[in-house]
Amino acid sequence: MVVMKLLTWNVRGLGRKEKRSKIKRLLKDRGIDIALFQETKKASMSEKEIIEIWARDSMEYMTVDAEGSAGGLLCIWDPAVFQMSSCCCNRRFVLLSVSLFFSFDCVLINVYAPNEVGQRGKLWECLLKLKEEYSKPWYIGGDFNEIRKIGERKGCSRRDKEMKELNDFVDSSELNDLPLLGRRFTWCNAREGEKWSRIDRVFGGWNHLI
Repeated sequence: MVVMKLLTWNVRGLGRKEKRSKIKRLLKDRGIDIALFQETKKASMSEKEIIEIWARDSMEYMTVDAEGSAGGLLCIWDPAVFQMSSCCCNRRFVLLSVSLFFSFDCVLINVYAPNEVGQRGKLWECLLKLKEEYSKPWYIGGDFNEIRKIGERKGCSRRDKEMKELNDFVDSSELNDLPLLGRRFTWCNAREGEKWSRIDRVFGGWNHLI
């Protein structure tokens, strides 16, 4: 059985050194092999800043710069665990075609879906086209900015069309929604504490790579 330890996290900014140090301790304590971060809010990240996050001696990484302080993606991994053969990216995702432990070929995708209603469907269409090109088993995780069913949202507006688009993408990609343990929701309105939703999640195209 192939096993890896992966973390995906909308960090909402990596500008502060203290925050990068806290993340590094968490990655070390949990023995993370690859970390996928969304919303770095960094127009550029130096290798020094990335080293301040990563808890191992060896690393490879890929970034997508934020536009001003909006968005930004970061993927960091241990090259002894993941060997990247190719990649592609845009503002909304990073796709890595990798070999896991030199034996299992798969695709890892870090996603930060648009906040704008109506724009997410275009992202799902783009990823579906890439699914035809990258036919290996997929793992895709990140901030999808959408729920899959009504029970995953509390105090927020209902958007049936956008839910259907996400569910259609998941079904067409033959992905499995990995269960969320512990908390029911992954986002809340910090000011009011009255709006909650599950918009961060992990999908896998296989059942044994967890």
